[in-house]
Amino acid sequence: MNIQILIDEQPRELPAGSNLAELLALLQREPRSVATAVNGRFVAREARPATMLAEGDQVLLFQPIVGG
Repeated sequence: MNIQILIDEQPRELPAGSNLAELLALLQREPRSVATAVNGRFVAREARPATMLAEGDQVLLFQPIVGG
């Protein structure tokens, strides 16, 4: 069974039960090179494995902001 989500406003199908860390691996994105949000809420890097994705979720991938 699969679910449909949006990644940066583009539809994507994933296996049901996928988490955010698995999505980044599937997309071949280096976890440290990207910041993430699900449904408008920031998800810290360490919380990604526990962040389960569900039908209709909206995932945003963006450059992390580094202050100085």
